[in-house]
Amino acid sequence: MSVLAHGIGSRHDLPLSPFYAFAGAFAALFVSFLALGLLWPASRFRGDRAGRPLPVPLQRLADARPTRIAARAGGLAAALFVLLHLLLGPDGPERNPAAGAVYVLLWVGLVPASLLLGPVWRLLNPLRTLHLLVCRALARDPATGRPLPVRLGLWPAAAGLLAFTWLELVAPDPASSTALLLFLVPYGAVHLAGAARHGARWFDHADAFEVYSGLLARLSPLGRRPADRRLVLRSPFNGLDATPPTPGLVATVCVMLGSTAYDGFSDAPSWITSVQTSPLGRTTAATLGLLAAVALVATLYALCAGVTRLISGQLRHPLTVFAHSLVPIALGYLVAHYFTLLVTEGPHTVMVALGTDTSVPPEPPLAPGGIATLQVAAIVVGHVLGVVAAHDRSVRLFPPARAVAGQLPLLALMIAYTIGGLTLLLA
Repeated sequence: MSVLAHGIGSRHDLPLSPFYAFAGAFAALFVSFLALGLLWPASRFRGDRAGRPLPVPLQRLADARPTRIAARAGGLAAALFVLLHLLLGPDGPERNPAAGAVYVLLWVGLVPASLLLGPVWRLLNPLRTLHLLVCRALARDPATGRPLPVRLGLWPAAAGLLAFTWLELVAPDPASSTALLLFLVPYGAVHLAGAARHGARWFDHADAFEVYSGLLARLSPLGRRPADRRLVLRSPFNGLDATPPTPGLVATVCVMLGSTAYDGFSDAPSWITSVQTSPLGRTTAATLGLLAAVALVATLYALCAGVTRLISGQLRHPLTVFAHSLVPIALGYLVAHYFTLLVTEGPHTVMVALGTDTSVPPEPPLAPGGIATLQVAAIVVGHVLGVVAAHDRSVRLFPPARAVAGQLPLLALMIAYTIGGLTLLLA
């Protein structure tokens, strides 16, 4: 098993005409933009105020103490399982399920889990559980701690995501037990120290996997109303609209987008040759490539935000105002890029963990044509959802005369991201 053999295949794996893929993507973006401009004159999303409460029995089951204890115990047991296999198990993902558990079941598996169930990692997070247990042993309130600086925002989570994607995509031997231990042990120590100083709220802002799961969960049909903590069924757009404009939000989403883009680009033969022959060395060249991909995504968005501010003439913080519209784009890239990895290597990892692996490579559930269609559709749908989210925010913030014009930079950004995403997918 190669845990780094990600979902985007080579050209012969994706028998889809580039012309039809690009034409369909541009048509979807332009038609949605025009339709929204003509038929959507006022904001329709209500954020955290929206949603239909779930039946009381389901609410009680979800909030029941045994349910939460079982989830926390499961997350802690899984973490212990991985740690023991890293310390005592054989090296190499063919015989050791730890690498697959981290890169496939955790990193990729959080995508569908968060979409279906909400921010699940908040409950499963073993670091949060350890902090809770220590606080109870000391008869201390887990929420007790020094206030977090407002400017800190999600910046620690963005840095954590960048560090993890560096490990996955750049480190010389990312699937080795040594590499994973050198990342996971310091990562856990830093966050436990942060929680000891600032309380459990530290994880909400700083834990990369909690923030990652929480952002994806904005598109889940399940949510909680802050006013009464009721679980509700809601439109994913309302969850997306409720994304708080926290400092570091843009950086976090740009790391998600840029790292996924680099992952696809890093498989290109020309880039592999450049990295291997670079006088800087493979690791340094690949690190610069990863940083350049994230920087390019962030620069394009910053330019778009600047032009939007010039057109609107009134937005003080356009970077964070429209940052939520990048989340469905990131989701589209994640689905397109990691679908085959999850459905093939996920079961394989479980079989290795159970000792039932037959070493027969699992077959994808779809034919190459079906996979190609799914991947293109994921990228296009993600951008269309981003256009809808940005339009609703525009008509809420801008005067009617500027609402459509104010979205033109965002539309240009969506087109640029679409071109990049489809080019990586098809080339």
